[in-house]
Amino acid sequence: MFLAESSIQLVPDGTLLLHVLIIAIMVAVLNRTLLKPINEILHRRDALMSGRMTEAQVLDATRAEKLNEYEAALSAARTEGYQMLEAEKTAALREREARLNAAKQEITEEVASAIESTHRQQAAAQQDLEARAGELSGLIGEQILRRPVR
Repeated sequence: MFLAESSIQLVPDGTLLLHVLIIAIMVAVLNRTLLKPINEILHRRDALMSGRMTEAQVLDATRAEKLNEYEAALSAARTEGYQMLEAEKTAALREREARLNAAKQEITEEVASAIESTHRQQAAAQQDLEARAGELSGLIGEQILRRPVR
C-alpha cells in the first residue's frame, strides 16, 4: 500500500500536446530573437578573426622577408667593410715597403758617396804623401850627403 501511494504515474493526456506546442513556440521565438543574432555575431567575429589571422600571417611573412633582407644587407656591408679594411691595410703595407725601399736606396747612395769620397781623400792623401816623401827623401839625402841632391 505504501508503494502505491508514493509512486507517480504519468499518463499522457491533452496537456502534453499543449506543452510540446509551447516549447516549440519558445524555441522558435528564442531562435529568432536571441540565438540567430548571437550566431551571426559569432560568425562575423570568426570571419574577422580569420581575416586578422591572415593579415597577421602576411605581416609576419613580410617581417621575416625584411629581416632576411636586412641581415643580407648587413652581411654585405660587413663584407664590404672588411674588403675596404684589407685594401687600406694592403695599400699601407705597400706604401711602407716603398718608403723602406726609398730609405734603403738613399742610404745605399749615401754610403756609396761616402765610400767614393773616402777613396778620393785616400788618393789625394797618397799623392800628397808621395810628393812629401820625395821632398823628405831629398832633404834626408842632402842632410846625409851634405850636398844638394837632384
